[in-house]
Amino acid sequence: MGIFDAQGRHQRLTGSRADSPMLEALHEIAPVGTSLAPASVWTRLREFTPARIGVAPTGVSQPTGDHLDFQWDHAQARDAVGSPLDTESLQAGLAELGLETIRLHSEAADRSEYIQRPDLGRRLSAPSLGLLADQPKNWDIVFVIADGLSATAANRHSAPLLQAVLPTLRQSDWRIGPAVLVQQGRVAVGDAVAEALRADMVVVLIGERPGLTTPDSLGVYLTWQAHAATADSQRNCLSNIRPEGLPYPIAAARLLYLMQESRRRQLSGVLLKEEADLSSLEHSPQAAL
Repeated sequence: MGIFDAQGRHQRLTGSRADSPMLEALHEIAPVGTSLAPASVWTRLREFTPARIGVAPTGVSQPTGDHLDFQWDHAQARDAVGSPLDTESLQAGLAELGLETIRLHSEAADRSEYIQRPDLGRRLSAPSLGLLADQPKNWDIVFVIADGLSATAANRHSAPLLQAVLPTLRQSDWRIGPAVLVQQGRVAVGDAVAEALRADMVVVLIGERPGLTTPDSLGVYLTWQAHAATADSQRNCLSNIRPEGLPYPIAAARLLYLMQESRRRQLSGVLLKEEADLSSLEHSPQAAL
């Protein structure tokens, strides 16, 4: 079976149907040995991705509907970058999960300065450091929620992900510190939090740079024994956490594996590889939630 590319050349599809839902779908709509017209291919493949694939031109332009869809997605991405961290709603949601919260701010005074001065987003303001100095110390784990480049992602997905993670930690008697909400924060701001609270591990939940179909992608960064000189190579990262990307149950399982191994081996980053077997979870109905 094959398809035609944009220049009309025939391309043969290869690979295992069992390993590829897209190949399986194409085999359903065309018998082996036949070729598919481009319209049939793109219509079926669009069921598997929100990306703009197979957009047919109208003369030298995009169709009006596709152009308007592009403008809408672009506006959502821009709004995500400029959106504020909803500390009130996050605090209420985390309270329902049994977490106390601390509100902090980076050295970036506002969104404009945050975008132009990444270094300021990596450091806590002096009042925030003073506030941490009065907090209880010596925790196994502290969670930090920061806006990053998409507060939309942090607002939507932080609490649901923590809801999937916290029961296992509590069953294992982890000492969980207060959740720290940082406005105008970048990944490294978690290092200052961990150092001030003397936490063995910090997990930063942060909004990732939005794409045209992914304005609310959440990233998670885990660091063992974080400090001011921590390098990015000493962190572990999970990306694209959202129902349409890496679903909460799978993200939680991967994060818990990394946390447990990091604690056991007392390290993180390039020396810590994720080797959890999540095959049964990935094919379960809960993985799509």
